[in-house]
Amino acid sequence: MTNASIDQAGGGDITLGLDTFGDVTNDAEGRPLSHGQTIRRLVEEGVLADRVGLDHFGIGEHHTDTMPLSAADVVLAAIASRTSHIRLGSAVTVISSDDPVRVFQRYATLDAVSGGRAEVILGRGSSIESFPIFGYDLNDYEELFEEKLSLFAELLREKPVTWSGNTRASLDGHSIYPHSESGSIPTWVGVGGSPESVVRTARYGFSLMLAIIGGETARFAPFSQLFQQALEKFGQPRRPVGVHAPGHVAATDEQAVEEFLPAFEATIRSVAKQRGFRTPTRESLMRDVGPGGALHIGSPETVARKITATLTDLNATRFDLKYGMHGMSHSAVMTNIELFGTKVAPLVREMIGA
Repeated sequence: MTNASIDQAGGGDITLGLDTFGDVTNDAEGRPLSHGQTIRRLVEEGVLADRVGLDHFGIGEHHTDTMPLSAADVVLAAIASRTSHIRLGSAVTVISSDDPVRVFQRYATLDAVSGGRAEVILGRGSSIESFPIFGYDLNDYEELFEEKLSLFAELLREKPVTWSGNTRASLDGHSIYPHSESGSIPTWVGVGGSPESVVRTARYGFSLMLAIIGGETARFAPFSQLFQQALEKFGQPRRPVGVHAPGHVAATDEQAVEEFLPAFEATIRSVAKQRGFRTPTRESLMRDVGPGGALHIGSPETVARKITATLTDLNATRFDLKYGMHGMSHSAVMTNIELFGTKVAPLVREMIGA
């Protein structure tokens, strides 16, 4: 194995974690778990991620029958009470349809409960279910994200806030509590492929999380470069770049594909139909499973090699594997977590020399 070269200035050590959308999985008889069972088992997944030595565990906000994780911070608090090391955060919080003040308060509370292990990944929301639920107009999609991101940046200073906009009530010197013990909650913005979003992230001084769900990962390399250039332009210190991508680890490449790809394909086909983009084929998905593609699926060594290549190509220092899909077995999900922590993570660190 050869060491990869990654410029870690501003990024610190390589960190490896897991993200989940709380997908409803199946029991041993192939029956879907209830929402309650899904959430309770999600707590067990977070506890296992801590036990096997992973650095991060994130829960993405969704509001659907197959992804019933509408209150990620509550579940993360339950995980915090049973863990001691792993950092806990959102992946992502849909800031556009939420109140930035309440998001800050919830994650500052999680930070206290967890002993300083909370973080937030903010996003505009690729899924739009939350907008009608909370009474927001999709015609205001851009304005909602821009204004609420700007307010959250002010809240992170943990000083009296004066702010005004069109999407919520103004603040006039208000102090927002609780404060975090470190003085600021680590905050990232999830970006799916827009240069403007990369520059905005740099302007507000957040870290950058590249959300890559399909295609070649190397096409995101210019975004990583643009981010550091924009930070310098805005007088911001260098900040880390992370990668969030789907995947699954099993004993062999063939087993991993068999367990994960049918569920992933069914979900992507459904999403494509809802949103009107091109439906993927099995051939195109298998290209993504191959070298350079966005799907990190296979045996521990296969996945480790691919993560190492992804981090190197994008000059990133963090990788979060989005694991689990609706319809998978819960036992396969738990095995994935164990293998990722005990086999994949050590191999990646060895390959990179971290």
